[in-house]
Amino acid sequence: MRAKSNDDRPSSRPAVLEDVAALAGVSAMTVSRALNAPERVQVETRARVLAAVRELGYRPNAAARQLVTGRSGVLGVVSIDTPLYGPVSTLYSIERAARLNDYSVSIASLSTLNRRSIEESLRQLQSQLVDGVIIVAPHESAADGLRHLRSKIPVVAVDAGAGLPVPVVMVDQRAGAARATKHLLDLGHETVWHLAGPADWIDANGRVEGWRETLEAGRHPVPEVLRGDWSSRSGYQLGRHLARDPEVTAIFAGNDQMALGVLRALREAGRRVPEDVSVVGFDDIPESAYFWPPLTTVRQDFEEVGRHAFHVLLDRLAGRPSQIRRLVEPELIVRESTATAPR
Repeated sequence: MRAKSNDDRPSSRPAVLEDVAALAGVSAMTVSRALNAPERVQVETRARVLAAVRELGYRPNAAARQLVTGRSGVLGVVSIDTPLYGPVSTLYSIERAARLNDYSVSIASLSTLNRRSIEESLRQLQSQLVDGVIIVAPHESAADGLRHLRSKIPVVAVDAGAGLPVPVVMVDQRAGAARATKHLLDLGHETVWHLAGPADWIDANGRVEGWRETLEAGRHPVPEVLRGDWSSRSGYQLGRHLARDPEVTAIFAGNDQMALGVLRALREAGRRVPEDVSVVGFDDIPESAYFWPPLTTVRQDFEEVGRHAFHVLLDRLAGRPSQIRRLVEPELIVRESTATAPR
């Protein structure tokens, strides 16, 4: 029950803690607990407090929160500087999860992720008094740096490999590749050719493993892996090579950009998609539904990755146990670029 209307607050001044308490019908102490120690507040009460926060546009005072909780309310993120859809979407999802939980984000964007650059970034972020750090580490060199990590603050890794001393959150790349490959095999294709991403990318290698394991499990021929660089240009160049082989009827590209290049190469060679060759991508970028034909692909839930990474970090801050490896399930999105294998 609300004790006070929002109209009772002068519109000229920003909302304070007492305004939120009045609107939510709780004490100021309860508001403070709901924002800074939510596990100590009933779910229904916290929901009322958050609704009041949104309605009033209330922003907690960072200095006051640090005095109460011992935390700055700032999260550090270390990521590679790249325009690629996957890492950019992951970074955005982490920032969004933090913002929804009243955290601000300090980002260290690096041209190279290795042991030295990661350690230097952590030192800089610690000097900014961040509460914890999420490291987006899609390269093998970054995973190697994490294996030797020494940090005084909690760290969570995203898109990193296995066997690390910190919790890892990532999309199950092997499962996504397996679903793409099985989809093509179920359509009657004898085998599936794979255009993989660079060998130093953990995601690319996970997709290769899922593709190969699925072919081997069904006793299908395993063609040679063709490596691209995630670009449409590399997909086009490799696609021209495959288009000359009449035995090629199914192609699984490591991402949607390479799949786009493959579609052009096949069209130029007079190979129809999907009548002659079926094509599957990975990522489900916003444009993939508007390729011609619309692309069958594997969707990664980046929002879920960011949400899990943030909450695993909160668990670490609170001293609660957390999963050492959290896999987010991908989803196969079937569109018009795949069809029954030609006779």
